[in-house]
Amino acid sequence: MGSVVEKSALIICGDYMEDFEVMVPFQVLQAFGVRVDCVSPTKLPGQKCFTAIHVSLGFEHYSELPGHSFTLNSNFNEVEVGCYDALVIPGGRFTELFSVDDRVLSIVKAFAEAGKPIVTTCHSQLILAAAGLLKGKKCTAFASMKPVIELAGGIWWEQPGITSPFDITACLKDGNILSSIGWPAHAEILKTLFESMGARIHTTKANSVLFLCGDYVEDYEFNVPFRALQALGCKVDAVTPSKKKGETCVTAIHDDEGAQAFSEKRGHNLVITANWSDVSVYDYDCLVVPGGRSPELLVMNDKAVTLVKEFAEKNRVIAGVGQGQWLLAAAGVLKGKRCACGDGMKVMVKIGGGELEESKGCVSDGKLVTAVGWPALPSFISHLSKLLGLSLSFE
Repeated sequence: MGSVVEKSALIICGDYMEDFEVMVPFQVLQAFGVRVDCVSPTKLPGQKCFTAIHVSLGFEHYSELPGHSFTLNSNFNEVEVGCYDALVIPGGRFTELFSVDDRVLSIVKAFAEAGKPIVTTCHSQLILAAAGLLKGKKCTAFASMKPVIELAGGIWWEQPGITSPFDITACLKDGNILSSIGWPAHAEILKTLFESMGARIHTTKANSVLFLCGDYVEDYEFNVPFRALQALGCKVDAVTPSKKKGETCVTAIHDDEGAQAFSEKRGHNLVITANWSDVSVYDYDCLVVPGGRSPELLVMNDKAVTLVKEFAEKNRVIAGVGQGQWLLAAAGVLKGKRCACGDGMKVMVKIGGGELEESKGCVSDGKLVTAVGWPALPSFISHLSKLLGLSLSFE
């Protein structure tokens, strides 16, 4: 997206790192031209780390569910700190293991000595404590980390007014240390990281974006673009016909585990931010329909189909990812349009009058953006941002 200078970031990964806290920065940074290398001690490029879904299921403590398998793309033993502009350390239980790994601590200390931004979320502040980097620093984290931060000489800071995970929005910056309670704050985390890396956000106008969702919407296909657009300053809402503002939808994890089709597991919960009765096409510049199995639910709801048609009639930007093309086809949006889609949606696109672009992960045609699925989200975010008059440059 037109970076003036090339930027790069390093993510230190490990088994049972928080799923969102690795994938969101990985894909969003790439969407804006940042090279992102992901490494883990004892693992080689092409090998995978297990991720974990941390979500409240009504117990006293959050639950940990199996997430995606995350593929590493670089070699830990070849890391040269001078080649990177930022470090991201996701949260999750792997940080307990790495907090006593001298090789990891050496890399983290080198980033600190160079004054480069270091992003920590949830529990990865433990590594900062082990590296001796918290003395005199204000820092936030998951609440159980308070004694760790204070014993390490840090100054505990807590975002006021939090009554549920959905209230978590803050990213605290103290020098080169960026800290947050966890993944619900990704919009502010990304915004603060962009600024710390010398980025400028360019926009031609204020944008409002509506995500049309339902239960078992694809986890990444909702959350990654949702947080990216928030970080760029857009007003972003999530709506579904059958639920009110403040209620939640369950998401689905779709992962390649070697079977003929992707497996499906339960993902994070997402919060609905607008009442269906309050939604007007005049209030939004763009409609996004993520994939998963929710489009099958929405296509049976006349209200949902009608809303998509209204966005098309008003010449708004419309975007679909993966199975989202099911709903777009039903609303007649794909007729005569070039489309990207995975194997599961090829029949729907064809009978919906679309023209398949089989070699591309993401395609723009007029004010329509389509992508094959979550692996193409960096390209999807880039295409969608361009249509909305948004760009980001590093200087």
